[in-house]
Amino acid sequence: MKEENANQETGYHIPVLLKECIHALNIKPDGVYVDCTFGGGGHSRAILAQLGKQGRLIVFDQDEDAMQNIPNDERLLFIPQNFRHLKRFLRLHKIPPVNGLLADLGVSSHQFDEAERGFSIRFDAELDMRMDTRSSNKAADVLNSYSETELHKMFEKYGEVTNAKTLAKAIVEQRQLAPFKTINAFKQALQGIVKGNPNKYFAQVFQALRIEVNEELKVLEEMLEQVIDVLAPGGRLAIISFHSLEDRLVKNFIKYGSAHEPEADDVFGTRPKSPLKAVEKKPVTASVEELKINSRSRSAKLRVAEKI
Repeated sequence: MKEENANQETGYHIPVLLKECIHALNIKPDGVYVDCTFGGGGHSRAILAQLGKQGRLIVFDQDEDAMQNIPNDERLLFIPQNFRHLKRFLRLHKIPPVNGLLADLGVSSHQFDEAERGFSIRFDAELDMRMDTRSSNKAADVLNSYSETELHKMFEKYGEVTNAKTLAKAIVEQRQLAPFKTINAFKQALQGIVKGNPNKYFAQVFQALRIEVNEELKVLEEMLEQVIDVLAPGGRLAIISFHSLEDRLVKNFIKYGSAHEPEADDVFGTRPKSPLKAVEKKPVTASVEELKINSRSRSAKLRVAEKI
């Protein structure tokens, strides 16, 4: 999960592993590239700097706030949609197979710092957490409607909350007294069951809620399923993940061509060959220099692959 850390430079977001991403994409001046997570536009501006006049960059972002960061550059096409619709919108705009695709899967500093968005435990606000404000499902809806079993599984899987079962039971009991609406009321109602450091505990709880509200793992899987079709032969895939669940999906996809490890053949014990090859065997992580200026990069892992 990305740490809550403001961008002193732009007031929006510091691009993580910027040099490493540009190197990984192996940018051709006349190539076509996709930034699936435009955000503050840091990665996109670095890509544009490597492109010539004939190069093109297509960027996706479902957060309407990201639109304020669009540079005035005719080579860039902004698509205000979730990257789960990657293939559909590339086809709609008649974009040919692309030479590179980048996705930075974390939450931006801007989203954490906007109190009313409800992403941060630092502020009191409505329990929202939607990356796409056009969506109807908020964190409060999850807390007030999910069964005890569903809540238990969510907090255990997505947040690795140590007492996920106890937490789920307490939520169901508390919401019978009054529905959850705000961050502070939620934290106060559950203060009695917090394990360890309260900030760390609620950060894990909020991570689980955020992943559920935005269907982050499902969206990632849907995007990965489309990657092979949109990449040109020799095209590069570069994905930055921030927690083990995301990283496992990306690692499997590069290795097997599927987000989940496929069953071995009953006769020969083999698995389908991936249409991708890993450019680096191990994920790329932040340098000591980057860690000093951007604490968010601590948990970032960049995996790079090339379409065969």
